[in-house]
Parts: sequence; structure tokens; C-alpha cells
Amino acid sequence: MDPSSATVPTVGADDGITNVFVLMLENHSFDHLFAMSGIPGIRAATVSEQNRYTPPGTTASTTCSVRDGAPWRMSTDPGHEFPDVLRQLCNVAPCDGDADDDNDDEHDVCYPGGAYPAVDRSGYAANYATSSSEGTGTPAADRVCDIMACFHTATQLPVILQLAREYAICDAWFSSMPGPTWPNRFFVHGASSSGMDRSPTLGEEIEWETTGGFTYANGSIFDALSHAGYGYRLYQDKDNQFSDKPSHVWQGGWISQVAALKGISLLDIRSLAHFADDLQDSAYSQHRYTFIEPNFGASFLSRQDGAPGPRYTGGSSQHPEDDMYGGEALIKHVYEAIRNSPVWNTSLLVIVYDEHGGFYDSVAPGAAPSPDDMTEEPIRSGNLNKYGFDFAHYGPRVPAVVVSPLIPRGTVDHTLYDHTSILRTLGRWLDLAPLTCRDAQANDVLHLLGGALRADGDCPRTLVEPARPEPVGAKVDRGAATDADDALLPETGNAAGFLHVLLKAELERAGPKPGRGERIVEEFTKMTSPSHVRAYVERMWHEIVRPSEPGGR
Repeated sequence: MDPSSATVPTVGADDGITNVFVLMLENHSFDHLFAMSGIPGIRAATVSEQNRYTPPGTTASTTCSVRDGAPWRMSTDPGHEFPDVLRQLCNVAPCDGDADDDNDDEHDVCYPGGAYPAVDRSGYAANYATSSSEGTGTPAADRVCDIMACFHTATQLPVILQLAREYAICDAWFSSMPGPTWPNRFFVHGASSSGMDRSPTLGEEIEWETTGGFTYANGSIFDALSHAGYGYRLYQDKDNQFSDKPSHVWQGGWISQVAALKGISLLDIRSLAHFADDLQDSAYSQHRYTFIEPNFGASFLSRQDGAPGPRYTGGSSQHPEDDMYGGEALIKHVYEAIRNSPVWNTSLLVIVYDEHGGFYDSVAPGAAPSPDDMTEEPIRSGNLNKYGFDFAHYGPRVPAVVVSPLIPRGTVDHTLYDHTSILRTLGRWLDLAPLTCRDAQANDVLHLLGGALRADGDCPRTLVEPARPEPVGAKVDRGAATDADDALLPETGNAAGFLHVLLKAELERAGPKPGRGERIVEEFTKMTSPSHVRAYVERMWHEIVRPSEPGGR
């Protein structure tokens, strides 16, 4: 069903809003952004909090304390796979040899199939010092304690701080599971990750494409909206218009994660370059839900010092190895486009991060309702469920700011949320049935809209400018010399997932022509080197996003 042509049911005047917008950024904990913000009333880390770890080959422990003034960008990517988060939260690791197993038997447990261990938040520094799961190397000894540092929000993140002070900040919003980006993003679309507790791999997701995309037992929120007759829109910063040092098109930051879903095509994702103009259309209110993704930066071919993992620099997602400027500029653009549109007075904007990215947070996540959308055996035996996780525990806390002219200035909200709270909000507002047991029990954000409509002059039409980051200390290779045929592609991670989104889009464009799909998949499986990836990503850009450019259809 074309979401743009949906027949929209009448919404009562007492609902207060006509449009919900969600902007989801990447990989930061609540404390990393807001502990040093000075916002009164929030639950945040203090400089008295510490992690200790013993560097390999030594007997003396090192103490890392929470401190003000985080670096603008991390020197290596903190681990955030399931074993990494287990180590960070509980100082234990699965005994399957994955992630940061440092042969420290005192802290090794056999997790798969068991209950999630007690959380004491004591393993962040130890994990950052030793984890190699992201393929970017381990940090220098004098950089390990960066994992405990928090941004000086007022000088480094003035845009999101202004919104947090003007509207509502949520200090109990948790990621949906203690693990990486892809399963957490799947939760925001379907209140489940269909058992997935790891990042995608190159060899195991072909079924996503041959069956039309990633599926949920009960469908996605987009299926539910379409079936109920509601329109929605999907946008991404495809043109990478906000980064101070934009990555190359062939590095793949324009590939949308939501396009991995069954029923959603990469062709459905609009460029954010059209967002402000689209909002001026008086008919935009029919698109009840708008989901916005950033540019993910250099997802391919951005290595440094021989490490195989991509750096994700030069985008607007605020990935840890990128600076925060692009994301701050993106937040400013999205807010100002909505603020200066006809739907502002009846709008609700949620700015949230998919997962904590490995950064320290002072509030322990607790037990969560399991989605219960699959039987126990398929979850534990399915290839998506590597660690036997039952999804009965939240992941670490993430930043979340809720914006609406119906929210009183300076609201601090302590309500428990996770990403399925977005689905619960849409469900209660539009009378949609829950997708799983998780969103059925989630709290919605509608109670924040209890205030009177604020006067036009009481809501800023423009926000402050983003802060310019300090110069990069070490030169990051943006890909010019990393496409040698003898280089190896990473077997797992975001890059693998984005490649499969491109394959899905190519199959969708090909249609049901006999043998065509099989040939496309066969050619895809032959892609083994960075030079192949560069050519493939660049070709798909011209065929899908810019078909009128040279090389396009």
C-alpha cells in the first residue's frame, strides 16, 4: 500500500496532535550527553563514580572516573555487541570466545540460555580497553578513561541542550535490548527484533532479501498504520547536507536501515533535503507518522591504521568516531522545519538514540517484558539469536528529548520508556493494537502533552548554531587508499546490513522476472573486496537516489 495515498480516518480535536515525528540517532548513553548539562532534576552520573580495570599483562589496576569534557570524537569505536554490553553492565562475558574475552576466568560465565546477570555497571573501562568487536583496534592506555567522560553539554552540544531545556528531557529511556544498533532499531519498528541479538553478517541474511525483507511475527508499525488507513513518511539525510566533512557517496552513509523491513523499499525513503518544503503542503497532516534517519557516514572503506572496521565518519548520526556537529545540525534542521510549518501546533517530535554505543551510564537497566512474539525454541535455535537472549532485560539508558508546543518548558520526565514507547504512543493515539507484549506494556509519552498550547513567541523558531569541533588529532583515512582487491570485508556489523539493504532494493527493482533474482543474488555473493563494494554502492546510488546523474538509469 502506498503510504502517501492512504485514506485518513478522522482524528478528534481532543487528541491534541496530528503528526508524530521520530528522529533516531546513534550510539550514546544518557550520561555521555547530559550528565554535565546542568539541567536540574535529572538523574545523572557524578564525578565520584568510577570503573577499575587491570590492563592485560599487569597486576596494577587503573581507575577511571566520570569527568566533564568528553573528547569530540573517540579514537576507537567502543564495543556494543551483546558480549560487550554484558561485560560493561555486569563485568562478565560469555564463555564462547567472542568479543573481549581476555581469558579472565573470574569474570567469564556461560550466558547463553540463562538469566541476565546482576547489573553493577563496573565493566565499561575494562571492556573498552580490551574489546575488538568493532574492528577498529583497542585504545591507547591514556585514552581508555574516555569511555567514562561526559560532554560539556553547554559548549559541545548546544542544540540538543536548548531543546531539552525548552521542552522535555526523559531520563529513564532505555534501549530495547543490551546490544547493538540493528536489533535496537528493529524494536522501534516492530516492538521486537524477531530474536536477533547481534549485528548482521554477510553470509546469513540472504533470506531477508529472498523473502522480501526482515519480518516480524505480527508485522511492523508501518503495516499496522497502512491497514488502519493512516499515511506515514520516511526520510533520511541521503544528501549528507549537515556534516562538516561529508563522507563519499560510495561509502554508503545514505543507505537506510528501515529499508531492511519487509514492505519498505529503499525507493520509499525520501531525501531530507525535501523535508521542509514537504511540510509546507497543507495535506502533510495526513502523514500521521514520520520516521527520520541520519546519514550513517563512512559505512564502508574508511579504515585507519590497518584496522578492518569502518569508522562511520563524515555523517550526521553522531557515531562515536565522528564528531557531533553533523547530528547537531540535523537536529536543528528537523526542529526548525517542523517549527515553521503548518503542523507545528499539533506536532510531537521525539529525538532519541538507538543504543548507548558502549559509553558509561549511571542508571542500571532492569527487567523488561519479553516481546513473546516467537516460541522459545525458534528464538533459541534461530540463526539470529546467537546468544540465547530472551529479551527480558532492557539495554542501557539513552538520551531522549520530546518536543511539542503542548509541553511546558523545562519538563523533566522520569517515566520508564524504551523504543517501543514510540509504538505505544502511536497505538494509544490512533487506536492501533499492540504488536507484541513489549509495546503492550510500554509507557507512552502522551501524558507530556498536558499543558496549554504555548504562545507562538514562546517557542523558538530557530535554534542556536552547532558547536564546531576541535581539529582532529589523528588523520582518519576516508577511503581513498582502502579499496585494494586483496583487502578483506568485515564479516559482521552495520556494513553487512547496509549491503543487504542494497541487495533487497536491487531485487525489488528487478521484480518477478524469471531467473533475474537468482542472478542478482549470485552476483552479490561474489562480492569479496572493497573495490567491489565501492563500485556496487556507487552504482546503486545512481540507479536509486540519483537516476538522472551520469551512470543512472
